[in-house]
Amino acid sequence: MLNRYATVRQRAEAEIVIKKSRFIGHAKPVETEEEAIAFIAEIKQLHKQATHNCSAYVVGERDQFQKASDDGEPSGTAGKPILEVIKHKGLKNVAVVVTRYFGGIMLGAGGLVRAYTDGAVAGLEAAGEIVNALHREVLVDVDYTWYGKLENELHGKGTRVGGTDFTDRVVVRCLPEERDAEAFAAWVTDLTQGQATITMGESRYYIEGE
Repeated sequence: MLNRYATVRQRAEAEIVIKKSRFIGHAKPVETEEEAIAFIAEIKQLHKQATHNCSAYVVGERDQFQKASDDGEPSGTAGKPILEVIKHKGLKNVAVVVTRYFGGIMLGAGGLVRAYTDGAVAGLEAAGEIVNALHREVLVDVDYTWYGKLENELHGKGTRVGGTDFTDRVVVRCLPEERDAEAFAAWVTDLTQGQATITMGESRYYIEGE
């Protein structure tokens, strides 16, 4: 799994008008190619009266799943520009559809490239660009006599904490970044003079800075 990657926060859309044609940029975070394909199909169904529903997606840790569709626009004027926007922004696991309702004025090849580029940018900006950072859950089980010191040190270190359970002992669900997890466990052992019981949990992504 990647230590971090850029994507979008949520599904969203934004509309721009260029020479009377409406361009609606739709963007959504996706985990699989199948999810990307399903999203594109859904938008096409929602906007089946539109002139075109052009799309692109990038999925996978190594961007191994990529596809662009001009959906009837001149070759290379719609799908490829949308894909290039995604790649230029360095985004992963995202699908974008730009819907066009023709307004009666021809844009030409260059105009179409600019319009679909701007539509993709609008949709991605509406969806909100974020960075997902991989964290590892580290369960730290300590006696109450150590809890105050541990809490203060975690706060000073800026460690993300997923919650704390209080029973006969205290279990703190710490969430250091995956790449720092082993060093973090060693730090806790040293801090508590070996009195903490440490259990390594699962890894998952959290939005960086939140």
